[in-house]
Amino acid sequence: MAGPLRRLRPLLIAGLIAGGGTAAIAGVWRAIGGGALPVHGWIALSLGVAGTVALAWGLMALAFRSDRDGWDARAGLPPPAEGSPDEDA
Repeated sequence: MAGPLRRLRPLLIAGLIAGGGTAAIAGVWRAIGGGALPVHGWIALSLGVAGTVALAWGLMALAFRSDRDGWDARAGLPPPAEGSPDEDA
């Protein structure tokens, strides 16, 4: 049982962040006199917040992977010579 929950935890956290962000933005919208959001406004706001959370999550995952695999350290090095074992096939 721990396996499925372990995999769902990051997705649930991202969903909670997206839901909280949507509610907070809608509250600020009402506070500044924007009125109630229609259904299409809620859909657009929810998709925008969820897309932003997904993009941030993906970019941070790439940054962590880049650091872990040493891509950042290789970025400033000259390219490997032809025929060397470091050259990607």
